[in-house]
Amino acid sequence: MEDLLQLLTKHDIRFVDHANESMIFDTRNTALAAFAIDDAIATNVGNRLVPPTVRFWVHPNTVVLGIPDARLPHLQDGLQFLQKNKYHAIIRNSGGLAVLLDEGVLNMSLIIPNDDQVSIHNGYDMMLAIVQQLFAPYTQEIEAYEIIGSYCPGDYDLSIHGKKFAGISQRRVRNGIAVQIYIDIEGSSNERASFVRDFYRLSKQGEVTNYTYPDVNPTVMASINELLGTSFTVQQIIDKIEALFIQHGITIASNELMNEEKEVFTKRYEQMKKRNEKIQSFNPS
Repeated sequence: MEDLLQLLTKHDIRFVDHANESMIFDTRNTALAAFAIDDAIATNVGNRLVPPTVRFWVHPNTVVLGIPDARLPHLQDGLQFLQKNKYHAIIRNSGGLAVLLDEGVLNMSLIIPNDDQVSIHNGYDMMLAIVQQLFAPYTQEIEAYEIIGSYCPGDYDLSIHGKKFAGISQRRVRNGIAVQIYIDIEGSSNERASFVRDFYRLSKQGEVTNYTYPDVNPTVMASINELLGTSFTVQQIIDKIEALFIQHGITIASNELMNEEKEVFTKRYEQMKKRNEKIQSFNPS
């Protein structure tokens, strides 16, 4: 956490809680909007128009697809499966693969200026340090390495005793960095992984593909509550994260979004809608 503290103690930090918001900038608060909002904030943080920002967001029954997922040979069959089960799908504007969101999954974005000293690994390590300190009273066993058989596998899968509960991604926009994490807090991660496994089976149907998609094994994934024997709610974890920053002497600024961010959001949101045109007909109304 030292890299983060050195960066953030130079600034106030803004906390923006969109976990319970239904509208943002007069737009429905969907996962489609969420990635456009992060881009808008990152652009303005990078331009030093707004302070570094921690943003929280939660969305019900959504599968967030990575760009490679849009090339699955039988994607329409997978999308029909999602639609039948009343799940929305979006294609995000960054790397990685399919992730399932529901009301027991917390998404957090750490949005900071892209200073020269903040390497890609620095960004990932900052988020890892936050999560390790957040749960330090309960476990010292949180590690970052790829969990084979998880969905959206990567070097910064976060796990306890080999069971993944979170994944980190990173997006750089002009002079801003958005380090994004999802954390399975409530509910059954085994059920989430089983659902994503079925999506891939229907979308791939055994065909050989140039891209290697995960062979999802639900037994390698678990929620924080399942791993720690706790009963945390998403809101309790949001409160704990804010308290952690205050404990380290970081000053919390106003949580309002600015007009400059709305201007960038409008452009980025239109880009996200354009990216998602071919799959929107499969989403539940």
